[in-house]
Amino acid sequence: RNAQFFPLTFPPGFTSYNGGGMNGTSKMMDFLEEPLPGVGTYEDFNTIDWVREKSRDRDRHREITSRSKESTWALIHSVSDAFSGWLLMLFIGLLAGSLAGLIDISAHWMTDLKEGVCLAGFWFNHEHCCWKSNTTFTDRDKCPEWMSWSQLIIGHGEGAFAYILNYFMYVIWALLFSLLAVLLVKGFAPYACGSGIPEVLSAAAAAGVSVAFGAPIGGVLFSLEEVSYYFPLKTLWRSFFAALVAAFTLRSINPFGNSRLVLFYVEFHMPWHLLELVPFILLGIFGGLWGAFFIRSNIAWCRRRKTTKLGKYPVLEVFVVTAITAILAFPNEYTRMSTSELISELFNDCGILDSSKLCEYVNDFNSTKGDDLPDRAAGPGVYTAMWQLALALIMKVFITIFTFGMKVPSGLFIPSMAVGAIAGRLLGVAMEQLAFYHHDWIIFSGWCSQGADCITPGLYAMVGAAACLGGVTRMTVSLVVIMFELTGGLEYIVPLMAAAMTSKWVADAIGREGIYDAHIRLNGYPFLEAKEEFSHKTLAMDVMRPRRNDPPLTVITQDSMTVEDIETIINETTYSGYPVVVSRESQRLVGFVLRRDLIISIENARKKQDGIVSTSIIYFTDHSPPLPPSSPSMLKLRSILDLSPFTVTDQTPMEIVVDIFRKLGLRQCLVTHNGKLLGIITKKDVLKHIAQLANQDPDSILFN
Repeated sequence: RNAQFFPLTFPPGFTSYNGGGMNGTSKMMDFLEEPLPGVGTYEDFNTIDWVREKSRDRDRHREITSRSKESTWALIHSVSDAFSGWLLMLFIGLLAGSLAGLIDISAHWMTDLKEGVCLAGFWFNHEHCCWKSNTTFTDRDKCPEWMSWSQLIIGHGEGAFAYILNYFMYVIWALLFSLLAVLLVKGFAPYACGSGIPEVLSAAAAAGVSVAFGAPIGGVLFSLEEVSYYFPLKTLWRSFFAALVAAFTLRSINPFGNSRLVLFYVEFHMPWHLLELVPFILLGIFGGLWGAFFIRSNIAWCRRRKTTKLGKYPVLEVFVVTAITAILAFPNEYTRMSTSELISELFNDCGILDSSKLCEYVNDFNSTKGDDLPDRAAGPGVYTAMWQLALALIMKVFITIFTFGMKVPSGLFIPSMAVGAIAGRLLGVAMEQLAFYHHDWIIFSGWCSQGADCITPGLYAMVGAAACLGGVTRMTVSLVVIMFELTGGLEYIVPLMAAAMTSKWVADAIGREGIYDAHIRLNGYPFLEAKEEFSHKTLAMDVMRPRRNDPPLTVITQDSMTVEDIETIINETTYSGYPVVVSRESQRLVGFVLRRDLIISIENARKKQDGIVSTSIIYFTDHSPPLPPSSPSMLKLRSILDLSPFTVTDQTPMEIVVDIFRKLGLRQCLVTHNGKLLGIITKKDVLKHIAQLANQDPDSILFN
């Protein structure tokens, strides 16, 4: 947000596309013949003018191409410019993958640090610590090199006091980690709080999704499905390239991390049956209901948070919520472990060597072939895991409502998938036991004989995860592709699509907004939803400002205002830009100039150009206006003037105007009549107009 989208840099001898040079007179200087730092950039939380940036980049590229035959340097510059986009994507992919690898390694270490420490090296997590241990496979997590906090402090890990000590250390570490996160956000990166997706909803999400899940295709499709503006094919391929680079960089940095190339890689050995679509659809219904419930509850809590004392102190809020979460999470092993580890265990297809409680069935290896285990009676470990998972489901359903939206970097993908994975695993085990004890029922008799391996609880967990994630985000195609890339099997696309579509339909029947759309509206971001039709018969003149009885539109004349006049306008108004006209009498439109560019240009001219004073004339024309010889030096700022601002006539239907704003990503457009400037329409004006037509108070639409 603080950098130019298309940097205006030129080799020696090049000039900006719409600027002029010096005319040989010392009193008349185009101060911006050379680009100034900050000119053309955007302030924090300002909407990018994509039409302006695209036009600038097109003109820059055209000039570079036209000069490529003049010299070897110009030719080299032209070639480098052609490959600069791909080179930038390469660097972005490498950086994103490197950061993701660092985060992945650090997150595992910090998660295990809450439970103990490695004596061989405190920087090892539990798994890495036990790699060189001589323990058996079944006891691979109980190596002597890893010690719990109670073992380290009091010498043993059994008994009530040891349990309380481990409990205490778990809560303390959780509080320290959350405090570190919120202090870093508050002190260094205020934009990092929350998930970030409501703030971008653009191609940047592709790299994030692909790195997080190791699903580059799904990540780019996520951008396509969620983005609201024009998505050029060039950007699509570049995003895909960056996502691939990021994914392979992550794998090279942490080759022994979770599940090969992706976060939750699974491999199921048995295909699904057509009759299983019924429980898959039930999971979709659950996901839709959960999504609608979560969105309503979370938005209500976020609104209430703004009015409570706790919401005014974000550090204290994070501290309190973390303490409650840690205290509730420790007694249950499925809430104590990291959410990513929990999802991996729920997705797992039980094999002979698995030691998890979820795989503690009554042993019957007579019909076992390889690593596949037949459906068989659940043992005590499975029943214990079921009620623990049920309690974990209840906790995560409610605790996620309060944690999403806090002032720490936090997302919704993993928590939503965890809720669905728990529900899916519970249903999968229930179906498995139903098929085992009642294999002669008509629904099982045709495809699930006694002792056959026909129900895969891990598949139900995966379908449930997709259903809940779809219910919250309302994703469909990109969600299925992401989940498909996790499994590596085409045969599971139909169950995933059935659950994802069902969850979306159910959630849409209760409320049309996904969680990101709801938070965009809650936070007051000027966002035009591309999926809603505008069918009202209003005109641009009904929406533009100024309206009747309003003060006249603030404009700048092209060659008759002084530095002091323009500085007065800047100080007395808060507009992001100003129309430039020939004169106040004619109101003939010349162009549009940004407030930020004016401020930076005038400040730099006062410091570096001799003779610039408050009475100096600022002009935006090619030639200077005639002035007496005794007048002070003039300042030429034509190079910061947008000579082709987007305009519509006062009789343009608002249906067209809204469509233009949506597809082009405009910040504002000017309204004219026979070439004369009448007013201006901003994106916020459009949003307030839509709210008014929906019988809402337009003044209640707040923008941050």
